[in-house]
Amino acid sequence: METDHQSERARVAASANRRRWLALVVLCIGQLMIVLDATVVNVALPTIQRDLHFSQSSLAWVINAYLITFGGLLLLAGRLGDLIGPKRIFITGLAVFTAASAFCGFSQSQAELIGARFVQGAGAAIVAATILGILVTLFPEPREKAKAMGVYAFVASGGGSIGLLAGGVLTQALSWHWIFFINLPIGCAALILGVALIPAHPGTGTHDGVDVLGAVMVTTAVMLLVYAIVKASDYGWGSFRTIVVGLAALALLGAFVRLEARLAHPLVPLRMFRSRNLTGATIVRVLFPIGMFGQFFLGALYLQHVLGYSAITTGLAFMPMNLAVGVFSLTIAARIMTRIGAKATLMPGLALIAIGLALFSRVPVHGSYLADVLPGMVFFGIGAGLAFTPSIALAMADAAPADTGLASGLANVSMQLGAAIGIAVLASISTSRTRTLSAAGAGRNAALAGGYHVGYLIAGGCIVAAFVAAAVVLKDRSIGKAQTVEQRTMLHMGEGETGL
Repeated sequence: METDHQSERARVAASANRRRWLALVVLCIGQLMIVLDATVVNVALPTIQRDLHFSQSSLAWVINAYLITFGGLLLLAGRLGDLIGPKRIFITGLAVFTAASAFCGFSQSQAELIGARFVQGAGAAIVAATILGILVTLFPEPREKAKAMGVYAFVASGGGSIGLLAGGVLTQALSWHWIFFINLPIGCAALILGVALIPAHPGTGTHDGVDVLGAVMVTTAVMLLVYAIVKASDYGWGSFRTIVVGLAALALLGAFVRLEARLAHPLVPLRMFRSRNLTGATIVRVLFPIGMFGQFFLGALYLQHVLGYSAITTGLAFMPMNLAVGVFSLTIAARIMTRIGAKATLMPGLALIAIGLALFSRVPVHGSYLADVLPGMVFFGIGAGLAFTPSIALAMADAAPADTGLASGLANVSMQLGAAIGIAVLASISTSRTRTLSAAGAGRNAALAGGYHVGYLIAGGCIVAAFVAAAVVLKDRSIGKAQTVEQRTMLHMGEGETGL
């Protein structure tokens, strides 16, 4: 009889374990859809630019319209996941994102596309804000958590390579509209599987209210800041318009911080930043995507506008980089992290990214893919593969169970805001440099390449700053390493001083 009970318990445990990993698959489908949409557009940018008559600086809004609402709403969406349940938020976000993708695909003007991208970014925020929170709840044990985060990182990076290749194939074979329609079957599948497989955990309730005003303030501030940066190439960095809009954005950010300090239940409790690892990881994840998305943005333009690659060839050109990111994040980074810890894995990754961007900053007008492009792709891919997983682990390490949704939102918002502002800066400055070189008599391709060189140097400088911040701010402790029960107990006792 006892044997039958043990057998039944073992069967139930095995079924629950399978369900956990299947739920991870659903979360990764949601992440794949988000990443697909962030990268699939890059290859199609030149075609969209010609078809809808975008200028180079305003073209950044095709990406930034998505990234701004994505970054701005992540905190609110993450907190809503804590309050009313992460599964309900995740499913709602999938529905919004899928519907907005259809509207993007049917767009026939700049305004329609940018407007649909804003809504699509909002849906992506609702999805992404809950993914990491659900993941760390499903996999509390460090070794399993590292493996699950490695799978998540692999999908996030593998989705990049799929997006770039799919973007090239769909754009060249059909039209750029189909890069958005590809989200429809993925979104529908994720909705069905999410309802069936993701466990429902009740939230803490909304009786204390939701800081909607804070969410509106921080989103508006970021929109104004990116607008000021994008338009600086048209009006000038010292123009009245640029300065006034920029100051308005900074004033709103300051008011947001003051609001959060005064509220009993703020969108972002400032006490969370007493954690050195959360603060350091946030800084790193703001600076890291400037290099990551900057490489996608500038690289696609360089390959097509300067070297004359087709959309499909551009997607294939990015494959070595994205495959390196995928392989290292899935198999190597998680193993290294469980042996030597997250910080020790992160630092070499950032160094390799910086080397890759330095190589890209020297690509010539008549460049060779094997000699001038591929080496930078390889360095960048290996570095990003090593850095992605530990940056997530560090960002989530000190989160209390009631704050996992908010911590997930912070982990994503830092990356998406960094990407939005970074792309705006790189697009604006590279455009200004191109115009200066053209006015000085440089040829079209030489002027374009010179503008991209400056963009790559700025992106590389941001990665160096991330390296310094990681070295100085992050605690040198073995987050991510497999630990005994006694070690984990002592670790959590020591975290009481963070106030989380």
